[in-house]
Amino acid sequence: MDGRKGAAEGATSGAAVILRVLRVSLHVGFAVLLLVALLRLLAGGLQGQAWLSLVLALGLAGVYLAGTVLEKRHSVRPDRFDPRPYSAWWLAAVCLLWLLLVWGSADFVWLAFPLFFLQLHVLPRSAALAAIAATTMLVATALWFHNGGPGSALQLPMLLGPGFGAAFAVVTGLAYRALYVEAENQRLAAEELRRTRAELARSQHDAGTLAERTRLAREIHDTLAQGFSSIVLMGRSAEQALDAGDTATARNRLRTVQETAAGNLAEARNFVRGLQPPDLEQRPLVDSLRRLCEQTETEAAARGKALHCRLEIAGTPAELPNPYRTTLLRAAQASLANVWAHANARTAVVTLSFLDTEVAMDIFDDGAGFDPSAVTARADGSGYGLMSLRDRVAALAGTLDLESAPGEGTVVAIRLPLGRDGR
Repeated sequence: MDGRKGAAEGATSGAAVILRVLRVSLHVGFAVLLLVALLRLLAGGLQGQAWLSLVLALGLAGVYLAGTVLEKRHSVRPDRFDPRPYSAWWLAAVCLLWLLLVWGSADFVWLAFPLFFLQLHVLPRSAALAAIAATTMLVATALWFHNGGPGSALQLPMLLGPGFGAAFAVVTGLAYRALYVEAENQRLAAEELRRTRAELARSQHDAGTLAERTRLAREIHDTLAQGFSSIVLMGRSAEQALDAGDTATARNRLRTVQETAAGNLAEARNFVRGLQPPDLEQRPLVDSLRRLCEQTETEAAARGKALHCRLEIAGTPAELPNPYRTTLLRAAQASLANVWAHANARTAVVTLSFLDTEVAMDIFDDGAGFDPSAVTARADGSGYGLMSLRDRVAALAGTLDLESAPGEGTVVAIRLPLGRDGR
């Protein structure tokens, strides 16, 4: 898009320069021809009708200058007065003053040539051609009138000069109009590209903001929310143990609360640094998963459930990229949290397999199971974990399969592709 934008702006700039030169040349030509006629008028002495011609010439200069200045001001600042709706009336006033001047002196005849260009620029093409034809006939008539008048023959140069001038003006004027239209189209195209670019930047910003919100929501759900849920559960269990006089169990539960709170604090601080799990900064993925299994057993015991959770490794453990380690750890955290919270299972097994072209992780439990098609995110935030997990896996071009049925346990299977070098 930048290339097309640059090409459009370059073409617009080049055409604008040509149009500006032609426009300035037209105005300078008009001024020079009017000045020459005025000088010849003054050289002959201001007697009789010459005074009227001088006033008319000054009036023509004023009207012409006013129109060009208004047009220039509007082109620079489009919010200013737009003279275009009145351009035909302005041209009519210029032509009328010119006709009165031509009637008084042949020196003003040659102003017809810049008028040809004005007629082509201001009027529709058919009306402009008719005006040019009429102006040409008026020029020939004025030359005949001031060079003999009635009783003298209309000489050929009186026709050929204005005729060739009109033809040249028409060809040049049409070329000017074509160039003007092309420049205007290029300008509009450049403006459209700028507008499209601004809209694209705005949409990309909005998309980036939404993606960041989604990412943070996923991280908070998979870390802080689960940690706070565990803290609440362990706090209740510690309270029950104290009520029963079992201080050892209460002390153990409070120690788990402290560890979980410390982990949540590390996770919260980690949002500022880069969202790499603190567990992975301190220990390998295998050790983090083994520790997670121990925490899962502890949290299940706090709810009075005897859950045995173990980790199994297949293949030779390899160093994985951080996004892979993060996704696998988050997947195990979310899946095991569902196991001890909802599955009422007795056994949970996390199997991490290192293969040649992929790394796989399966989380199995022998719990109550459920209908996967009925899983939806609810207003209280539950049900979001599986959707979040699918997004994580999809971002790494992996696959997630969920197998479960009421009363038959659950298996969450994740496959992440690896390159030839194991990354």
